[in-house]
Amino acid sequence: MNFMYQLIQTLLPVSWLEPAFMKNAFLAILVACPLFGVLGTVVVANRMAFFSDAIGHSALTGIALGMIAGVHEPTLAMVLFSLVLGCAIILVKRNGSASADTVIGVFSATAVALGIVLLSSGGSFSKYQRYLVGDILSIQPAEIALLLGAFLLTVVVWIFFFNHMLLATLHTAVAHSRGIKTGALELLFALLVAGIVTVSIRWTGLLVINSLLVLPAATSRALSKNTARYIGGAVVISLVSGIAGLVFSYYSGAATGASIVLMNAVIFLFAFVYSFLQKSIIH
Repeated sequence: MNFMYQLIQTLLPVSWLEPAFMKNAFLAILVACPLFGVLGTVVVANRMAFFSDAIGHSALTGIALGMIAGVHEPTLAMVLFSLVLGCAIILVKRNGSASADTVIGVFSATAVALGIVLLSSGGSFSKYQRYLVGDILSIQPAEIALLLGAFLLTVVVWIFFFNHMLLATLHTAVAHSRGIKTGALELLFALLVAGIVTVSIRWTGLLVINSLLVLPAATSRALSKNTARYIGGAVVISLVSGIAGLVFSYYSGAATGASIVLMNAVIFLFAFVYSFLQKSIIH
C-alpha cells in the first residue's frame, strides 16, 4: 500500500489526501463508485431499487442472527443472511400471486423488525448503530481488497450475462424463445446485488446504500441515448459524486456516505433541469 500512497501523493498533492485514512477512503471510492455505477444500471433497468433497499435495511437482522449463531464477523453474517433473503424474495415473487413490491415489502418489514427486536432485547443495538450511517474513513487495506474482489466478480458476471440480461429486460418472451432462463438470470443478479450491497454497508451506511446505487444510474439514464453511454455515464457520475462527497465530508465533518448521496442528488437535479429544458426547446 505504501506504493499506492506515494502515487496518490505524487499525482494529487492536495491537503485533504495527506492523512493515511483519507488515502484509504479515496482508494475505496475509486473501487466502490464504479461498482455502484455498473450495478446501479442493473438495479434501475430491472426495477430492483425496492429490492436493493430491502436488502440494505435488513442488514441489522443478519448481524443479530450472526450474534445468536456465534458468528463474530458481522459482515459474514450480513452477507449470508442477505443471500438467503434475496433467494426467498425472488422465489416467492416468481411463484406467488402477490405483486413484486408487496412481496419485497413484506420481507423487508419483517426482517427489519426482527433485527431491531433481537438486537434491542440483547442490549446490543447501540453497538451496531454505526451501520446506519457507515464510516468509509475507517476502511482498511484488507477491506479495500474485498471491495476490489466484489468489483471483479461483478465485471465477470457482467461480461458473461449482460447480453442475456438486457434481452430479458427488453422482452421476456423473446428471451425465453432463445433459451434464456430468465428465472435463473433474475436470481443470479438478485444475489449479486444482495451480496455487494451488504458488503458495502459497513462503509456507506444502510440508510443511504440504495441511493448510491440508484441515483448515478437514474441520472445517466435521463441523459443517455444508448446502453454504452448509459453504463459509462453512471460510472463517471458515481465517481465524480464519490470524490466530491469525500472532499465535502472532510472539510465539513459530515458523514461521508450521506455527503456522497447529496452530491449525487445535486447532479441528478442538474440533469433533470437539463433534460426538461431540452424537451421544452424541441417541442
